[in-house]
Amino acid sequence: MKEKIKITATELFLNLGFKSVTMDDIANEMGISKKTIYTHFNNKTALVNEVTSSLFCVISEGIDLICAAEKNSIEELYEIKRFVMEHLKDEKSSPQYQLQKYYPKIYATLKKKQYDVMQDCVKDNLIRGVHSGVYRDTINIEFISRIYFNGVTGIKDNELFPLKEFSMNTLMEYFLEYHIRGICTPKGLETLNKFITTNQSS
Repeated sequence: MKEKIKITATELFLNLGFKSVTMDDIANEMGISKKTIYTHFNNKTALVNEVTSSLFCVISEGIDLICAAEKNSIEELYEIKRFVMEHLKDEKSSPQYQLQKYYPKIYATLKKKQYDVMQDCVKDNLIRGVHSGVYRDTINIEFISRIYFNGVTGIKDNELFPLKEFSMNTLMEYFLEYHIRGICTPKGLETLNKFITTNQSS
């Protein structure tokens, strides 16, 4: 039952937001009593903590598998973007922004874990990209990996990028192109243009 509650809560939180969804909403969605939820989770904060931790693990494992395939570095970034968007339901309710606003301690812990995982992944992507000739060999790996993380988290700021004007999927498309254009070689640009053309036609 605990796992079923987590799955339902995850769906509701991602689609409607961490703030909007109440324990009553989760109970009604599942057709169970609120008391049943409280036998597994002391309060909503505990449930949010479990949901975000589980989601983080699923996404991290998926990203690890994509990275292990050692595809072309540019292709890898697009594959990761697609995978993350799929699992976060395109972030229609800007969950990260709501998490930061209403559950700052959980957000801070999660951000630290995200940074640690992403640094390894992004640095590896950059190093392989340089070796394969799609990224310039003059880039500073440490700087680019940090600015990439800052950009990925920054575009989720709802005040800077209102969802009414930009969908999360669109923002990620823009950001990826912006990031790759800044570091790629003419060879890399050819690969990037293929992805831009494909995404525009799909």
